[in-house]
Amino acid sequence: MQLVSRFLPNFNRTPDLKMVCLSAFLRAVAVGISGVILALYLTTIGLTPASVGIVISLGLLGSAIGTLLTTLFTDRFGRKKSLVLLNALMVLGGLGLVLMTDHATVMVTVFLGMVNGMGRDRGAGLTIEQAILPQMVTAPQRTTLFAWYNLFVDTGYAIGALFGGVPALLRSEWGLTAVSSYQWTWGLYSGLSFLAGLSVLRISTAIEPIGHAVETPLSSPSRPTIMKFAALSGLDSFGGGFLTTALVGYWFFKRFGVDELLLGPLFFFARIANGLSHLGAAWLASRIGLVNTMVFTHLPSNLLLMAVTFAPNLSFAIAIFLLRELLVEMDVPTRQSYIVAVVKPEERTRATGITNLTRGIAWAVGPMMAGSIMQLSPSVPLLIGPSIKIVYDLLLYRAFSRIKPPEEQDTEIIRKD
Repeated sequence: MQLVSRFLPNFNRTPDLKMVCLSAFLRAVAVGISGVILALYLTTIGLTPASVGIVISLGLLGSAIGTLLTTLFTDRFGRKKSLVLLNALMVLGGLGLVLMTDHATVMVTVFLGMVNGMGRDRGAGLTIEQAILPQMVTAPQRTTLFAWYNLFVDTGYAIGALFGGVPALLRSEWGLTAVSSYQWTWGLYSGLSFLAGLSVLRISTAIEPIGHAVETPLSSPSRPTIMKFAALSGLDSFGGGFLTTALVGYWFFKRFGVDELLLGPLFFFARIANGLSHLGAAWLASRIGLVNTMVFTHLPSNLLLMAVTFAPNLSFAIAIFLLRELLVEMDVPTRQSYIVAVVKPEERTRATGITNLTRGIAWAVGPMMAGSIMQLSPSVPLLIGPSIKIVYDLLLYRAFSRIKPPEEQDTEIIRKD
C-alpha cells in the first residue's frame, strides 16, 4: 500500500501519464497476441522451423531499425508524432498478415510492420516512453513509476496472451479454417494498435523534450557509461533472442503437444507474474539498490528456465516456468530507471535509444539461430539462452555495482556530470 500511495496520487493528477500508460497497455495487448500466435501462424502457412526463426528475426530487425530512427530523430520530429507513426505501422503490419499468406510477402510485412514475436515490446515505443516518464516525477519516485508502468504493460501482455487462444476458439466454435482463424486474430491485433494510436493523440505537448535536448548528444561523462551498459544489454538480449514467447510456445507445442488453448492461459499467467514482480522490484531496489536488484533476481531466473527443459511432465514444466516468470522481469523497471538516472535529463532519449537499439539488434539475431538449432533439438535454445544471460548478469555486476544513481549516493558522488 505504501507504493500505491506514493504513486497513484500523481497518476490521478496527470492526464498525460494516463494516456501514455493506456497507449502502452493497448500496444502491449497487441504484442502479447503476436507473441503467442506468430510462430504457430507461420507454421500453419507452411514455413519450416528455420524459416520461422528468420521471420521472427525480421520482425525484431524492423523494430531495431525503428528504434535507431527514434534515437536519432524523435526529439526533433516530436515524441507524440513518433508514437502515432509507430502505432500506424503496427496497424499496417497486422492488416498485411490478414490479407496475404505468400511467404515472401509475409516476410516483408513482418519487417515493415515490426511484428513482434518476443511477446514483449522493447522497441521504439518503449524508448520514447522511457524518456517521457522521468519528466513526470521526482527522482525518488522514478523507480516506482517505472514499476507501475511496467505493471500496466505486463497486464497488457497477459491479456494479449489470453487472446492468443482466439484462433483455436474460432476453429472449434465457428468452424473456421486454421489460416482464417489466424487472420481474424491479426485483425484484432490491428484494431488494438489503432486504439493505441488514438490514445496518443490525447497526449499534450508537455511530453516533448526538456530544454535543448534535440541538439544535445551524449556528454563525455555519460558516453562511456551508456556504451558499456548498451553493450552488456545487447549480450542479455542476444540470449533473450533464444527465448522469445513464440519460440518458447513452440517448445511447449513440440515437447508436450499443447496448442493455443493452453498456451494462451499459460502466457497470461506468466505476464501476470511479470507484472506483480515489478512492484516487488521497486520495493527491493529501495533497499538493496538498482544494480543489485537487477542481478540478484535475474540470475536465478535463468537457472530456473534451464531447469524447465528437464521437467518430466507438463505440469512440472509449467510450475517451474511460472516461478521463473516471477523473477525474470524484476530487472526491467530497475534497468529502465537506472539508465535514465545516470545521464542528464536532456540525454535520456539518446541513452534509452542506444540501449534499446543494441537490445533490438541482438534480439533479431537470436531467433534466427534458435530456429535452426530447434531442428536438432527443441530444448537446446532454452539452455543456450539462459547461459548467455548468466554471463551478462556477472559482467553487469562487475561493471556497474559501484556506479550509483543519485538517490543511492550518500556521501560519495561516484559519477559526476
